[in-house]
Amino acid sequence: MKSHLSDIEIAQKIKLKPITEVAQQLSIDDDELECFGHTKAKISLDILERLEDKPDGQVILVTSINPTPAGEGKSTVTVGLSQALAKAGKKTIVALREPSLGPTMGMKGGAAGGGYSQVLPMEDINLHFTGDMHAITCANNALAAFIDNHIHQGNELNIDIRRVVWKRTLDLNDRALRETVIGLGGKGNGFPREDGFDITVASEIMAVLCLASNLKDLKKRLAAMIVGFTVDQKPVTVEMLGVHGALTLLLKDALKPNLVQTVEGTPALVHGGPFANIAHGSNSLIATKVAAKLADFVVTEAGFGADLGAEKFLHIKTRAGQFTPGAVVIVATIRALKMHGSVNIGDLKTKNIEAVKIGMANLEKHIETIIAFGLPYVVALNRFVQDADEELETVLDWCEEHSHPVALCNVWEEGGKGGLALAEKVINVLEKKENHFSYLYDLSDSIEEKLTKISRTVYGAEGVKWTEKAKKQLIELEKNGLGNLPVCVAKTQYSLSDDPEKIGRPKGFFITVRELKPSAGAGFIVALTGSILTMPGLPKQPAALNMDVDENGKAKGLF
Repeated sequence: MKSHLSDIEIAQKIKLKPITEVAQQLSIDDDELECFGHTKAKISLDILERLEDKPDGQVILVTSINPTPAGEGKSTVTVGLSQALAKAGKKTIVALREPSLGPTMGMKGGAAGGGYSQVLPMEDINLHFTGDMHAITCANNALAAFIDNHIHQGNELNIDIRRVVWKRTLDLNDRALRETVIGLGGKGNGFPREDGFDITVASEIMAVLCLASNLKDLKKRLAAMIVGFTVDQKPVTVEMLGVHGALTLLLKDALKPNLVQTVEGTPALVHGGPFANIAHGSNSLIATKVAAKLADFVVTEAGFGADLGAEKFLHIKTRAGQFTPGAVVIVATIRALKMHGSVNIGDLKTKNIEAVKIGMANLEKHIETIIAFGLPYVVALNRFVQDADEELETVLDWCEEHSHPVALCNVWEEGGKGGLALAEKVINVLEKKENHFSYLYDLSDSIEEKLTKISRTVYGAEGVKWTEKAKKQLIELEKNGLGNLPVCVAKTQYSLSDDPEKIGRPKGFFITVRELKPSAGAGFIVALTGSILTMPGLPKQPAALNMDVDENGKAKGLF
């Protein structure tokens, strides 16, 4: 083992390359780079025009089985694989989401990979970075202010104040703001109405920014966002309010991808951050497209398990970007398999081969999902220090027995070196070119058909049940011409079902859709299931309790 240092202690010991040197590795021109100090930069969108005729590199998607609350190191494996590919002589970029302060200060701590497979400078990336989250929050709340001002100034559009659907946002977990009342204090303060807050990463503006292909497309998507309904139930859009230009102005710099580096100096684009259990869960389309023009291999991730991030990446992001991923890596861990084998969270460090065997059913389902999309895949068994050799052999033997490509990786401890076996397996499946990618549903399918196909094929459900509220919204969406959009299911990450208590591979269940929300600008319909919340709360012992800064300004306790 290299050390017993924490992630942040490891990060702070690394001597970073000047970001201009990282850019030179990728042949980025000086006038295409906008530096934020010595270790961070934004890349001008003009680069896509310059590289328009250059062939795209292969996009490798990293996903996982249903995780434990602490996560399974998917970002760490993503970074480690990029470092391993670079060690193998491949021109590689890793493309990740920007962390939200919600989970950073809440349960999971820092979110930029870990150990010797992380992106740096991790303190900046986990905190305010280049200001993208601020810009999105600001644009979201500016729109909320424009809506209430329009109503206060005479309500020319005849907006029903009971049917304003646009919420305010904050990039923190704050349960007290889920449901609010605004406009109190008299006539001068507007009309009192019910309102609420979402976390910034759940804002439709985040999804819009992450799916826009250029500045013109960003403005078009912002204009199409639905903010409420008139008294005669007609949708009211941002374009009708006339503020899409102002919102685009607030977001013009946030649309540019951020360039940083890994522990080993591999280039990294960290940009955009929609949650996968609430939104579509992958970094910006622009960052992925820029990376594909600059490198031969792009390693990217989609949040949580294949039932969430990967499904949305494949149905929503690839449609918006019109590209086909080359291969998928499915991350599994012994501790998550034991959880799916009914071991209590507090006992996951205890050796339990039988629980691992039972939990394999969850991995098997996620493999089936990727096969259903027609994509080649590799299982990455991410090693943790407490894993017993017999437990690891159990998983490796099962994969070999069922002809699933698999590699044991130890990238937290060893960096790129610990991912070389995984990199070799990924290169092998890419070279075989057995890629038959296809969608599980057509856009011409009804919303009901799309959700049924996802629920049966991806979750293993019997079908879908609808609340009365969702049924009415379904009719309204179809009536307003939104039935041909993809669907984005907001669902728990801990289970294939919509019930976090149903671990493993549950059978005989139904997915209950309790509400449908149009995200016309982002270009999908959000289906809220179970008790999923768009504004999380803090745990009893938030990660923030361990955070501090010394007298020299050095961060402590981010992870």
